[in-house]
Amino acid sequence: MRENAVAPEAGILTPEQCWKLLSETSVGRLAVTVDGRPDVFPVNYKVDGESLLFRTGAGTKMDAVGADPRVAMEADAVSAEFGIAWSVVVKGRAEVAPSDARVLNETVRGLFPWQGVGKDRLVRIIPETVTGRRFTLDASMTWRIPLDEAIRAGLE
Repeated sequence: MRENAVAPEAGILTPEQCWKLLSETSVGRLAVTVDGRPDVFPVNYKVDGESLLFRTGAGTKMDAVGADPRVAMEADAVSAEFGIAWSVVVKGRAEVAPSDARVLNETVRGLFPWQGVGKDRLVRIIPETVTGRRFTLDASMTWRIPLDEAIRAGLE
């Protein structure tokens, strides 16, 4: 069990703060529905105004977005140096640009997928909601679990 006295304080971020934090990182997790079940994929993204862009190719993500454009994207960061962590979630609709669109070449400058080969589709997430939280970390935050309350299967 964790004592409430050591739980980090969560601060609610404004949409403006969320967009600023999103622009300071480039890796997030895209949540889509695959065969009726949730699935999550890491993607390199870029903030474009108040939307998110990422490149992808044919495969599970494209199939999922084609079947159901409702998606969620989460990005976060932890700074032990400054004692803070944050998490932002964007929920909305994914729109796929045609593969021959000029916009692919115009907007992807600086957008480098981990696997750049075959990433010829540009997806824009049009947000419906943008929410975020910031946490103040404290070195004294630890899990305090007495041995008799812990799962003992690995110990026996």
